Amino acid sequence: MRQSIYKYIILVLFIFLTGCLCYAQKIRTVEHPAWSYDVSIYEVNTRQYTPEGTFKAFDEHIKDLKDLGVGIVWFMPINPIGVKNRKGSLGSYYSVRDYKAVNPEFGTLDDFKETVREIHSMGMYVIIDWVANHTAWDNVWVEEHPDFYTKDSLGNFVPPVPDWQDVIDLNYDNKELRRYMIDAMKYWVQECDIDGFRCDVAGMVPLDFWKEARAELKKIKHVFMLAEAEGPEFHEAFDMTYSWELLHLMNDIAKGKKDVQSLRDYFIKERRQYPPDAYRMRFTTNHDENTWNGTVFERLGDAAETFGAFTCVIKGMPLVYSGQEAGLDKRLKFFDKDTIQWRESKYRFLYTVLLHEKTKNKALWNGKKGAEMVPVKSSAGEVFAFVREKESDKVYAIFNLSDKKVRTQLESDKINGEYINPFTGKSFKIKSKEWLELKPWDYRILVHDQN
Repeated sequence: MRQSIYKYIILVLFIFLTGCLCYAQKIRTVEHPAWSYDVSIYEVNTRQYTPEGTFKAFDEHIKDLKDLGVGIVWFMPINPIGVKNRKGSLGSYYSVRDYKAVNPEFGTLDDFKETVREIHSMGMYVIIDWVANHTAWDNVWVEEHPDFYTKDSLGNFVPPVPDWQDVIDLNYDNKELRRYMIDAMKYWVQECDIDGFRCDVAGMVPLDFWKEARAELKKIKHVFMLAEAEGPEFHEAFDMTYSWELLHLMNDIAKGKKDVQSLRDYFIKERRQYPPDAYRMRFTTNHDENTWNGTVFERLGDAAETFGAFTCVIKGMPLVYSGQEAGLDKRLKFFDKDTIQWRESKYRFLYTVLLHEKTKNKALWNGKKGAEMVPVKSSAGEVFAFVREKESDKVYAIFNLSDKKVRTQLESDKINGEYINPFTGKSFKIKSKEWLELKPWDYRILVHDQN
């Protein structure tokens, strides 16, 4: 009887795993912009970036982002913010009053156009945050098109989530709403020459709308689309999705709640569920995590640097949030002014080295043009090690994901070769079997590239 149960469990697991694989193969991923395969992404919190909180003041930092190795500059919403039911003194970026206007807090439309031109002149790309699920209570559509909104049984506007009292829900059963929303998205591509959108709570908007929007936008420009959502199906409309599950797993490993095996299981599952050309965004923080769940140091503690480096070398596109390169160690206020404290930090060097490495090392590229992560056998269970290899480019990464000092034997035919430590420039010759001692939360990243 017990043997029959075991056989049944194995059969169910086989069906589940092969089913996931078949599902991933059925998903038709979007065609990515050609420029997107070797880039990283940076999130700009305009209000908190400078004391002035304007586009013009931000322009002084654009070269810093180029030097950091950034490829995509993502601006949090740049639209005017609603006044009715506003939270805090300045309100939430995500309470949009007018989809075709610029928040005067940041400057003028011409100011933003100049910012985009300056970013483009340095070989970087621009996407803006797009809030399609809801609007401010005093959005221009409320009076002109009240039928665009979801209403309760009494005909009252309703928030999409009870806690989001500063916004009201849009109803995508309305075909005219869809036309207006796509028209507003087109406006920014045509008027300001932006390169795409980060789509807020994308999973709360019908997927068929996003497919329609992308098709219409492509008639103007081959845009890049980032979904604030997680799930393989979103790659039918979007270039990239969030990897929240990995973020939570990193938090748990840092706190000793999960182990390295759970990380291995995660990547096995992800590879089965997601198509090879699906971009996954890797991050240790963003505007929501920083404000509501804590800084990287609160959540990750001594593992903050380790996991920061980790997100830059695993398969996917690394995200750097405003101030992260300066060692941001405070929760930025969401509805009020709270300027980032810019200072020298080891994190600037960390990201500069690894983001630049990504641009030249094909093994680190995004989607199908990058390399898969091939596990390296370790005698210590606390160590997560892998190789990524594409043509003659290679990355060998070793992470001690514990607060203990470990000595481990690493073994794989894949690790044999000559490498450089990109942080020090020191050369190494690695054999297929070697011993290594690692301090708590220590890591090694070694590379070989043609450039």
